[in-house]
Amino acid sequence: MNGGEKDFSKYFDFTGAKVLREEDGKTTYRINGRDITVNAAPNYKDEKRRGKEAIQVHYESATPPELLQLGKGKLYHITTYGCQMNEHDTEVMKGMFEQMGYLPTDDRTQADVILLNTCAVRENAEDKVFGELGHLKHLKLEKPGLILGVCGCMSQEESVVSRIMQKHSFVDLIFGTHNIHRLPYLLQDALFSKEMVVEVWSKEGDIIENLPKKREGMRGWVNIMYGCDKFCTYCIVPYTRGKERSRRPEDVIAEVRELARQGFKEITLLGQNVNAYGKDFDDIEYRFGDLMADMAKIDLPRIRFTTSHPRDFDDHLIEVLATRGNLVEHIHLPVQSGSTEVLKRMSRKYTREMFLELAAKIKRAIPGVSMTTDVIVGFPGETDEQFEDTLSLMREVGFASAYTFIYSPRVGTPAADMEDNIPEAVKKARLARLNAVIAELSRQSNEDAIGQVVEVLIEGQSKNNAQVLSGRTRTNKLVHIEGPAAWIGQFIEARVTEAQTWYVKAEPITEYTQHEAVS
Repeated sequence: MNGGEKDFSKYFDFTGAKVLREEDGKTTYRINGRDITVNAAPNYKDEKRRGKEAIQVHYESATPPELLQLGKGKLYHITTYGCQMNEHDTEVMKGMFEQMGYLPTDDRTQADVILLNTCAVRENAEDKVFGELGHLKHLKLEKPGLILGVCGCMSQEESVVSRIMQKHSFVDLIFGTHNIHRLPYLLQDALFSKEMVVEVWSKEGDIIENLPKKREGMRGWVNIMYGCDKFCTYCIVPYTRGKERSRRPEDVIAEVRELARQGFKEITLLGQNVNAYGKDFDDIEYRFGDLMADMAKIDLPRIRFTTSHPRDFDDHLIEVLATRGNLVEHIHLPVQSGSTEVLKRMSRKYTREMFLELAAKIKRAIPGVSMTTDVIVGFPGETDEQFEDTLSLMREVGFASAYTFIYSPRVGTPAADMEDNIPEAVKKARLARLNAVIAELSRQSNEDAIGQVVEVLIEGQSKNNAQVLSGRTRTNKLVHIEGPAAWIGQFIEARVTEAQTWYVKAEPITEYTQHEAVS
């Protein structure tokens, strides 16, 4: 398993810092009156390297016996920011906490340990975390024994770690995305040393199997791979999550089979780029299409996946998805821009025409498929005409919905060095126009569903009306339906009666034929 650099002073501005001791590859500093032990620190140069060293798979990952009572009688709280990958990392950390005897709490004032599991994809996500740390400082002053930690993608950025160490020295623990499995040991160090403990590995960690997970509800996430090798010029993920590492197919299949046995109704396979699954295997020819074909054989109602990269969406995968069964008719396919010129500056490695051809191929193979996407506006150099290309592509593909963002420069990415020459007012105006088009397309998609019979997985009650339940169709369309709470976690057949912009209303039916049902 990988560690980090030992001479941390090269990467951080430790003005006024005093080195207290150096031993066992660790350095302890005193900064602003706080002792900080750095086991390993993030480094952009290391994060950009893609070595050929083999990734090992570890199956022995149980919490050591001496730490199983570490949290007895204590409470933990985790706040999660960002994507489904972060949500799943939180499930793993919850599993480890509870294996150590901790119990969860929604009341942060009662917690003995608080973790912020962070996202680094956009600037406003980082702003939220630092704002939250400001609030938590008061709680820490009132409750000195509280252990406060920052983990996740932000922790993989050396500028963020430096800022926390120097300006938020009340934080007790910083760790990254590659060493989540080290949580019990790091927590023990923070508890007993009374020092801030920093351990962030720059190089990718190995694959750690058999970690405990605490999943809730009827839907589950399953990691199939980690990291990304695409290096889109705007994206920090290859640096924070590392290179692509695929889990062995037998391990993924075993985990999904176990979730099916436990009664989960829907599983989402996760990866920064799931379509690249298996490319790193050197002993077998087994790719994402093969994995999805094996998923189709498992007795579990619904299988989803996210996120796809258009460049790796091959014909075999489309052929497998077209068999349907438990493979749902919803594909999230981030396009980011409808302009070939902008896509080139983003280093997306496909053109507008290639994306449109792929979308058309998917729609021909899977009639009724719902496609959603991600879009960035205001990328450096984006002209009015190039933005219009994005609007026209949205309509041409007919996306059912989209996640839309104003471009946010991330330190360490190539785009951060590009001239950001688009006024903020122009960016906001473009985002508003794009969102208006997406709302129009979403409304049209929902109106087209009126009269159709859909299969709805009921997820919960409306916050405003306990008589109204909400759920999702196979195509991920949000449905509101009146019914009893006993339906939560069940599949209900319903006929769509009314369309709103972002959801449809439906009535349950008692009779329908299988060939009549669409989603």
